[in-house]
Amino acid sequence: MRLFTACLGTETHTWAPLPTDTKAFEDTYLIRGGAHPDAANMFGVPLKIWRGHADAKGWETIESLCAFATPSGLVVKRTYEGYRDEILADLKAALPVDAVMLSLHGAMVADGYDDCQDDLVHHIRTLVGPGVFIGCELDLHCHMTRRFLDETDAVVIFKEYPHIDFAERAEELWTLMERTLAGEIKPVISSFDCRMIDLFHTTREPMRSFVDGMQALEGKDGVLSVSLGHGFPWANIPHVGARMVVVTDDAKDHGDKLAEELGRKLWSMRSDVVPKVTELDAAIDQALASSAHPVVFGDIADNPGGGAAGDSTFIARALIERGVTNAAVGGIWDPIAVDICRGAGVGAKLGLRLGGKAGPWSGEPLDLQVTVKGIFDDMFAEGLSGSTRPMGATVALEADGIEYVVHAVRTQNFHPSFFVNAGIDYASKKILVVKSMQHFYSNYAAVSDTVIYVSTPGVVDHNIKRLPLERAARPVWPLDDDPWSTNQERPW
Repeated sequence: MRLFTACLGTETHTWAPLPTDTKAFEDTYLIRGGAHPDAANMFGVPLKIWRGHADAKGWETIESLCAFATPSGLVVKRTYEGYRDEILADLKAALPVDAVMLSLHGAMVADGYDDCQDDLVHHIRTLVGPGVFIGCELDLHCHMTRRFLDETDAVVIFKEYPHIDFAERAEELWTLMERTLAGEIKPVISSFDCRMIDLFHTTREPMRSFVDGMQALEGKDGVLSVSLGHGFPWANIPHVGARMVVVTDDAKDHGDKLAEELGRKLWSMRSDVVPKVTELDAAIDQALASSAHPVVFGDIADNPGGGAAGDSTFIARALIERGVTNAAVGGIWDPIAVDICRGAGVGAKLGLRLGGKAGPWSGEPLDLQVTVKGIFDDMFAEGLSGSTRPMGATVALEADGIEYVVHAVRTQNFHPSFFVNAGIDYASKKILVVKSMQHFYSNYAAVSDTVIYVSTPGVVDHNIKRLPLERAARPVWPLDDDPWSTNQERPW
């Protein structure tokens, strides 16, 4: 058997200020020919798993590009087309193949392309023809078109948010592919548009039980896999929104019915599954009144994992104005400040303008008298489930009792190693500011009894009704109170 694998993805915030260019992929994760490090990026892990299984079976694996970029604005057209065409050229040279396995985030939007994964899979299907298995693993914040689902044989989506199950889903997709090639199953895909745009945290009820219930259906009555594509709300494209996906063993009618039942159940839970956020002043009040150490603030609106720059100053400024000390901010993306402090050296005391550089949503810069506590040439922090996140050149600073991790490569904060590797004793702090939306939760909830999702101005605004989603197909909640009052189907 000959197996072709590739990865191409990012999560595109279509009105974020920073375009996603070639350097964004190079700075995050760009691997050719399977030369992955031991601790691969989470989107590279499936390719390593699939190669391992293929090697054990004596199959040949042709691994093409593995490229992932920290979420940001629209992908530059020449960047997407260049990477797409590289994958297609590798595939054409590898033909014939028995299966194509793709690790795709699923929310990549480029200049001129509303759905890059739809475009990529369409080109792949054109090359390999109708008889070759195409399987895709997707992040749960994915977009899916009907054409994409029609042209793939199996789609498996992360079930967990934070995404701690990417390796398990890769194993699941491998099993579906292997059984299909062996003639044991004939997978068919059913889907249902939930007519909902929002975020759903799987760590809390009732979403926890909903996900567990999805998984319990697998392996029964011909059901091979059940997934919920949550969608990525910060994408101004027609087919943004949540969709159920059910893969059955040649039981399309049953899959269609089950996908609709689950989608309507999610709709019935809508008021209970949307995450609750706390206004900034109230969050500080709550932290100061708490006996917990540390209290963790999720700076969700400045999450680099959602397309924000990661340099906003709103929470740090409020802490300074409220006289809060014994806090740490992890981190501030500011390559200019990093260069200045590296030149000054460890122990230097200097005036520094920090953060607030990417635009109005980043707030005003902080003008601080800082002490340089540490300098690190090429720092990494832990990601999810053993993966790593590059931070690039990094400095640790202190000003008026608050410590800052300032880094040159944009990334979100998944894990306390973000502080530890910069020499900051996070456990002794009263308040930790973590620039992440939800991926931080499992690791920080393990070290803190109090995690607060804090509302501030920012690129990743959590009020869906305020988002400029004029291209989103209607009707859809919460832009429409009752999208089911009409039988009109949304185009997707």
